[in-house]
Amino acid sequence: ALLRLSRTDPLTGLENRRAIDEKLREYWSDWQKLGNRFAAILIDVDFFKKFNDCYGHQEGDRCLIHVANALGELVTRYNGSIGRYGGEEFIVLARMNDKEQVADLSEAICRTVEDLALTHELRRDGTSIVTVSVGAAFTRTQAGAKLEKIIHEADRALYLAKAGGRNCARLFDPTDPQSSDESENIAALLKIAIDRNLVSLVYQPIQEIASGRVEAVEALMRLKMLDGILVPPSLFIPVAERTGAILELGRWAIRTVCTDVLAHDDVRVVSVNVSPIQLKTPGFATSVAGILGETGVAGSRLAFEITEGRELEMDSDILRCISDLKLLGIKIWLDDFGTGFAGLSWLRLIDFDTVKIDRSFLHDCGTPKGMAMLQDIIALVRNRGHKILVEGVETDEQMALMREFGIDKVQGYHVGRPMPAASFQAKQQVQKRPFTVLKSA
Repeated sequence: ALLRLSRTDPLTGLENRRAIDEKLREYWSDWQKLGNRFAAILIDVDFFKKFNDCYGHQEGDRCLIHVANALGELVTRYNGSIGRYGGEEFIVLARMNDKEQVADLSEAICRTVEDLALTHELRRDGTSIVTVSVGAAFTRTQAGAKLEKIIHEADRALYLAKAGGRNCARLFDPTDPQSSDESENIAALLKIAIDRNLVSLVYQPIQEIASGRVEAVEALMRLKMLDGILVPPSLFIPVAERTGAILELGRWAIRTVCTDVLAHDDVRVVSVNVSPIQLKTPGFATSVAGILGETGVAGSRLAFEITEGRELEMDSDILRCISDLKLLGIKIWLDDFGTGFAGLSWLRLIDFDTVKIDRSFLHDCGTPKGMAMLQDIIALVRNRGHKILVEGVETDEQMALMREFGIDKVQGYHVGRPMPAASFQAKQQVQKRPFTVLKSA
């Protein structure tokens, strides 16, 4: 009885981490010696902290028990083992023959919890029931394979499931740049990026329609490998967020913007993209205040762009941080409006200085429906009293349309491409230079 107690999670009755770790070693040994393949599947209850905040910890415990019981019955049908891995996270181990079986079980896990229909009304992603995110890994032949590797791969797949909107399953794919060993190379690169000058900023002009002047620029981060090859932001930003490197990179970007551009009065405002991870980090606003104090730059000359999306959940810490940043005078912009799921809620709760409408809506204006959609979005934002910036302006026709619609600001190749600080400064100096009128003798 004592042995069983030492191997059992007291809340759910499932195996605890100690027991599941022993079973994992057993499965791994059979894989190495006998070739018996197996899957490791990590399961995380979505927005569970919000559930506890809304309904209390007792209801939170009941929720975990319901999920555990349902998943226990499911996994038994697959002759697998399930354990509670800690907090709201569960782990499943199951011997399987191919990836299709792993994918089937992973999807079944998602649907089983969804079918419970446990109410979760505090979510802001369009779903009002308890769901789970699932990350799975399957044994594969590789050099230097270690037992911990399969759990690490399942964890990376789980991260992608969360980044993909939650309530979904992802199977680790070694050929996917976001989950493969390439992402580990990028993670290692990010650790030395600042010290080795591998990370830099370029600046894309933002034009005021009324004056025709470039009153702001957006700072965009670039990363190069040791051999000089550029790494696309779509690859390194998710890795930076997953590993936490985004915190140091974010501070570096804000300091660099202040010292390289704003301190020289090259432009009135510079916008910097800010991750939800930064906004949730205690002391972020204080660190920004410190940078402003060190560089002597007024907060009103900085704008922080927050990207709309499911990962930007309605969080009291985020709202508090945004409030603190606005007290510093920093402008808060909502980026890529219309592409995510939280936009209307954020428009209601936060007084954004500017709302950036995603380029896809402008580029869809070739059809009557696309034109009507853009006009509807503009009217919605304008009725809330926010300034409007439209991205992706690339032609004279698109610029004329923006003037016709009364848009405040535009950004795109028609206005200017991203360029290093020195190039932007030189361009600004040329534009400021007075004309000399030559008189004939």
